[in-house]
Amino acid sequence: MKNLFVKIAAAGMLMLAPAIAQAAEGYSTANVNMRAGPSTRYPAVAVIPAGSSVEIRGCLSDVNWCDVEFYGGRGWVSGQYVQALYQQRRVYVGLQYYRPLGIPMIRFSVDNYWDRYYRNRDFYRDRDRWSRGPDYYYRDRDNRDRDRDNRDRDRNWRERDGDRDGRDRDRDWRDDNQRGDRQRDDRQRGERQRDDRRSDDRRPDRRDFDCRPGDPSCDE
Repeated sequence: MKNLFVKIAAAGMLMLAPAIAQAAEGYSTANVNMRAGPSTRYPAVAVIPAGSSVEIRGCLSDVNWCDVEFYGGRGWVSGQYVQALYQQRRVYVGLQYYRPLGIPMIRFSVDNYWDRYYRNRDFYRDRDRWSRGPDYYYRDRDNRDRDRDNRDRDRNWRERDGDRDGRDRDRDWRDDNQRGDRQRDDRQRGERQRDDRRSDDRRPDRRDFDCRPGDPSCDE
């Protein structure tokens, strides 16, 4: 019976061993951003103060970034800002220490990771673009910003052209009115001059009224 209990206990320890190896205790060495992915180009989700304790859940095998837990939140931190206790001394978490520290090597997927931890974050709505990588996201964002700027410039040009056309039409309208006014004034002036000449032609000679018989001024 005693041997049976020993075997059960040993089996239980074997079953717990993988679970124990799923995390390692670490410490941040600076005030560092915990990010939504293994790159400084991913959104920051929290700031881990220097000296804070973190739980290292796993690290990537190709780049030195680790998935950590801090006060119940999850995110990614570069291994150059995280130390762990190894053989009675603190070492920066690097590729060579993953296995001795019991840190599993994992992969990162935006879809799975963000679905699990970031559904309530603003950047989650852009998950499809982020899933292609941060370089693609920023390139796509820059292209969208450039397209928006071009549309704004086109709209400003059209508005300026419209204003200029409106000013030209107003100027043409004013010129036409002024030209019409001048022509009307010229016609009225000409008509007055013609009326004056006709009046002069109809006006009798004063001599017909002023001359008297024997007046020398009438002998012409």
